[in-house]
Amino acid sequence: MTAPRSILVIVTRRIGDVLLATPLIRSLKSAWPETRIEALVFAGTQGVLAGNPDLDAVHVVPGRPGTGEHLALITRLFRKYDLALSLVPSDRPTLYAWLFGKKRMGLLVDWPNQRWKRRLLHHWAAFDPDHTHTLRNHLALAGALGITAQSDVVVSWSDSDRAAVDALITGPCSALAVLHPWPKFRYKQWREDGWISVARWLIDNGFRVALTGSPDTAEKAHVDAIAAQLPDGIINAAGHLTLGGTSALIARSQFFVGPDTAVTHIAAATGVPTIVLFGPTDPVKWAPWPKGHAPTHNPWQRLGDQRVGNVQLLQGRAACVPCGLEGCDRHIDSTSDCLQQLPAEKIILSIKTMAYAKSL
Repeated sequence: MTAPRSILVIVTRRIGDVLLATPLIRSLKSAWPETRIEALVFAGTQGVLAGNPDLDAVHVVPGRPGTGEHLALITRLFRKYDLALSLVPSDRPTLYAWLFGKKRMGLLVDWPNQRWKRRLLHHWAAFDPDHTHTLRNHLALAGALGITAQSDVVVSWSDSDRAAVDALITGPCSALAVLHPWPKFRYKQWREDGWISVARWLIDNGFRVALTGSPDTAEKAHVDAIAAQLPDGIINAAGHLTLGGTSALIARSQFFVGPDTAVTHIAAATGVPTIVLFGPTDPVKWAPWPKGHAPTHNPWQRLGDQRVGNVQLLQGRAACVPCGLEGCDRHIDSTSDCLQQLPAEKIILSIKTMAYAKSL
């Protein structure tokens, strides 16, 4: 196809979904370097795109916009783009593609009750909700456009982010390990005492430990509680860095350990050796994409501990794993027994045995 003058990439979901859209955005920019590329995302997720070299602008819309907010967005973007791409198969992003693109393409689930959306698009590609990694689902649109798929997730940060990290890291720091204890939802959370055990082992073996987290009140309190039980000299970055700053900090580390959350996707994308703790979530769809992994096949199997490239996945043990549900009580504030029972010794053993553990 002839290079469009402008493209809008619509990915109105969570931070992890936005981050996993960056390989498609990189594919578009590589194929058409002169094309202006913009993104439309939910408010609160745009930080993961800060400094992204492939984007010319990022537009935000509230998750639940009022009538006035929607009208303002439609007025500003109506049929502005030569091509609009919807990466989310639900109703609203597909409607956005229809409203904002002169030509429209998107991902759709091929179910009878979803087929009405085809009328809104000039071309659609199948979204596989069960057996294809989310990143590869996004790249189906690269195939539909006839351009080469680029699979590396793009992480970026600004000079001010780098300066903020410099201000946090004082004193000797030859071997840095980053721990991110807090996922967005409790059902993806591991035990506090487990994080403390891993952190103490790292400190005893010569690592400087940094704890990361957002300024969210509950998240910062959780990280602060862990930090209070560790020796002096750790770096408590919770609430002090943007997502870009957190990316810059992780990129300087020798190790990262985190749960099923967006920051762990960032860690995997930097190429840093990454240990991820998975419970009820299906790794085939959502495990972090290892740096350098080819776009031709999924990195992960559904069951078991696995190592692919720079990522070691440790899966909670239970007959129901992965159940795909929001915790054992079926809501986001419940816990997941499979994760709670994961022993700290297992994470420590993975740190010891990963090929990149050159400091030990």
